[in-house]
Parts: sequence; structure tokens; C-alpha cells
Amino acid sequence: MKDEKTQTEDHILNSAEKVFQRKGMDGARMQEIANEAGINKAMLHYYYRSKRFLFEAVFAKAFSLIAPEIDRVLSDDNTDLFQKIKNFTNSYISFIQKHPYLPNFIIQELNRDADFIKVLQAKKGFPDFSKFEAQVEKEVQEGKIRPIKAEQLFVHLLSLNIFPFLAAPLFKGFLKIDDKAYKDLMEERKEEISNLLINYIKIKE
Repeated sequence: MKDEKTQTEDHILNSAEKVFQRKGMDGARMQEIANEAGINKAMLHYYYRSKRFLFEAVFAKAFSLIAPEIDRVLSDDNTDLFQKIKNFTNSYISFIQKHPYLPNFIIQELNRDADFIKVLQAKKGFPDFSKFEAQVEKEVQEGKIRPIKAEQLFVHLLSLNIFPFLAAPLFKGFLKIDDKAYKDLMEERKEEISNLLINYIKIKE
């Protein structure tokens, strides 16, 4: 059971998260976060002495939700590459459907402060690319897939999964569909993305 201090910290982080989602790091104000949390500014500074410290805590919490999921799929030693592509796409889209703000929030703030990725890389659970890279290289050497760099395949995989969520308002406008229809479209993309990438790298017999 969480103690009162931990509960207060969690409440502040949840409140700050809402403000940072709306305003970003630069646009958010400590007073606005205090108002969102229903506390005074002095108490906010007691728990988090600066906006930077508070933002880093919020960002690390957001990233910690998605990073272990990516790492779990990429590092699975018992799954072949084609199934791993399917698992990644299914897990990622299902996860982001529940946390739709995350990709935009993370990409926006990493673009604003590219060096912050170094802080994240030092944290436990940061995705390990090495096993995926070794698996791709091995399957290329064995003639199971066409020659392709693991980095290129991973960029394809991540981009095809991320972009529809980053550009959701644009796509909804172009396609003239509502939130429910777009959510259904994203569900369909689990299979579309997997098939696209697998057919792209698979050597035809």
C-alpha cells in the first residue's frame, strides 16, 4: 500500500502529465500544474523543485510504459523473425490504442531536447537492439530473407507503427472518418503492416 507521500507524488505526476501533454515542456507553467493538482505552488516545489525535474519524471514515466514492451518483443529468443514482426505490430498498436498521447509526446520532446535520449538509455528496460540485429543478420546469411540491414528493417517497423498515431488528425481529415472508425482502421493495420514487411523481406520460393 502506498504511503501518503508516494500518493501525493503520483497525483502530482498525473496532473503534470496532463499539462505537459497540452502545453509541452516550454509552454507549461508550475502554477498551472499546481492548479491541475489542486495544491499550492509551494507544495509543488517541495516535491519537485523545478519544472525540469518534474518534466523529466513525467517523461521517464511515459517512456517506461512503452520501452519495456518494445524490449520484450525484440529480445525474445524463442520467436522467429516473421512472428516477431507480427508480435511487435500487434503489441505496439494495442498498447498505443490505450495510451494514444504517448508517441506524440515522446517524439515532440525528444526533438526539442535530443540529448534527453541519453538519460533514457541509462535506465533499466531501455530496448536492447542487439538481439534483433543478430537475428536479422543470421537470417540474411542463411538465405531466409533478402539482404537488408537490421537498422533499416527496424526503422520500417517502427515508422509504419508510429506514424499513423502521430498523424491521426490528418488521416481522419483526409479519410473523413471519426475516432471509432480510425480505431478500427488501426486494428486492421496490425495485419497490414505485418504482411507488408514480411512479404518485403521474404525470399520467394
